[in-house]
This record gives sequence, C-alpha cells and structure tokens, in this order.
Amino acid sequence: MTAIWSQDDTGWRLVSPSGFPAEEALHDLVEQAPNMLPLSGSPQPTIVGREVYLGGNKADLIAVEPSGRIAIIEIKLVKGGEARRAVVAQILTYAAFLRGLSVEAVEQEVLGTHLAKREYTGLASAVLANDQSGVFEPALFAQELGDSLAGGRFRLVLVLDDAPPELVQLVGYLEAVADKLVIDLVTVTAYDIGGTKVMVPQRVDPERIIPVTSPPRGPVSGATFVLGTAPFEESIETVPLEQRELLRRLVVWAKHLEQNKLAILGTTIGKGRWLLRPLVQTQAGGVGLVTIYNERGPSLNFYRTVIERGAPNSLPAIEKAAHPVKVGQGNNTSTITDALLAALTDAYFEAAGS
Repeated sequence: MTAIWSQDDTGWRLVSPSGFPAEEALHDLVEQAPNMLPLSGSPQPTIVGREVYLGGNKADLIAVEPSGRIAIIEIKLVKGGEARRAVVAQILTYAAFLRGLSVEAVEQEVLGTHLAKREYTGLASAVLANDQSGVFEPALFAQELGDSLAGGRFRLVLVLDDAPPELVQLVGYLEAVADKLVIDLVTVTAYDIGGTKVMVPQRVDPERIIPVTSPPRGPVSGATFVLGTAPFEESIETVPLEQRELLRRLVVWAKHLEQNKLAILGTTIGKGRWLLRPLVQTQAGGVGLVTIYNERGPSLNFYRTVIERGAPNSLPAIEKAAHPVKVGQGNNTSTITDALLAALTDAYFEAAGS
C-alpha cells in the first residue's frame, strides 16, 4: 500500500486510510471517474451500464473502450467477504454470459435501458460522446466490438479497497492461462487529509515474471532452457540453405536487443525445434513479447497479452506490419519483414521503459 505523509505544526505524520463507509461509495467513485483506474494499456473506458443483469445476477458496471473491447467491472470491499474466490467466479460468469451475443442483443436487450438513461443511442455513440482524441473510427469500432463479443475477448476489472494475497495469486494464474482476457486488479485507498478526500488507485500486477535461470512458461515437453543463443545458432545448420539467412538475421536482431539492454536471450531446446526467447529485463527476470522458432524453418510467435501490457502503444504498428496474420496469443508468422522487426524493436524499448 502507498504510504501518505502529511505535515502539520508537530512535524510529519503518516496518514491512515479512512476507508469507504460502504461498497456503494466505491461503486459511485468508479462510475463517476472510470479513467482514474490504472488499467493496463491505459484505455479510456466509457461506463454504459450499472447493475446490469447478466444471466441471473447483476454486474456492477459495464464499460466499453474505444478499441471496441467490453469491460466488466466488479467492485468489492474486503470486509464484505466476497473479495477472494467468489468475486473471480462472479466476473467470469458474467463474461461467459456475454460471449457469443450479437452487438444488437447487447445494445437492445442487455444494455437498452442503461444506454437510454445515459442518452446514448448505442455503444458507438457512448464512446463518441466521451472521445477526446478526435480519431474515433465507428466502422473499425463496430468490427472490433463484434469480435470482442464473438470471441469473448473482454477486460475484467476487479476493484477493491485491498487485495488479499490469495486473490492476487488467483488473478495471476488466470492471466497466465486465459489468453483472450485482459484482467486488471486495482486497489483504491481513501484518505481524509485536512477535510479533503484523496483517492490513491493502484494496479496490482501479479507475479508473471519468468526467472531467467529456469524454462519460460509453456516449455516443450522434455525441453531444456539455457541462457544465450549458441544452441539456436547451431540449429540453423539443420535447415535448408534458403531458410538460414532469415534465421541468422533474426539472431542478429535479438542480439541487438541484448546489446541495447532491452532483453536477455535464452534458448529452449526441444525435440525437433529450437526456441530463441528475447526476454524483457526486469529485476526478477524477464518476460517475452515474441519467440523466434526454428522448427522446420523460421517463424515468430506472438504473445499478445504480454504486448498489450508491456508495449500497448507499439501494438498497432506490430499489427500493421504483421498483416494479414493476426497478432493473437500464440499466433505465428513466417513472413518476417524489416517493418515487423522495427515495430517489435520499438515494442521492446517501450516494454523495457515501463
């Protein structure tokens, strides 16, 4: 928790949190100022419904982002007793209900009264009414909104006054295995300083770092992980001559990241394939935005959720350079251009900086 100190005539003193009198107060705060939430990727969510029936229960808040992604927001006080497993099960149930619905069904049947109450004619008009960028594209928004609903690509936001360790661990596990979901765990601490209300929102980032001395997530069965590029470079000699130049170019690109202190390089050696991992450096280890594969030839494997979290501003350029291949979790491409490598380099710079 962030410590806040206040100075008076007697000197500096640590200010104790004042807390929230009831869950409703935190609920009101988030509805009135959703942009205060430090969400991954820094979207600008627009609230489009409160106490929205999704199945047999009510979701606290529903929002939509300019990208077209639907966000489900659940708000709990730890003292309420639902701040652990129950709130996670609850928000996943809401996501399951929305998945597969058409845009029309959501706008008319699920959110119809809520949109009307806010004087919005639809989700696009809600975003447009709150857009300050001047670059909102309704056609692209409609397409992405449909994809979000069809594929269940939602943002799940858990807002609490405190995050119990078991909840942090559970959210971290979901982030690691649920590639279509962006999950934000946010704590909001309230203070009363000289009669002025002060709110301190913080995003709790569950431990998702890969120790550089052990294999990355999802290792090949029977694989071993070693630091450096030597095994990967040796594997280049096992592929046809016409494929070797690209593999060598990818090694040079990865080494460039390492030389600029943007990544630590490691190789996973599996049966019939070699994986070169440029891992973004952190104090505890590293996490990869992409993996370079040598499996009967070269390819790049994307980790979209990692890019969304660590380098969201670079994602559009990566998607443009990778087109027509979709930059999805676990998707790969064998068409590796200079433009794509340049966009990925920028992403590593952004991720290392964050």
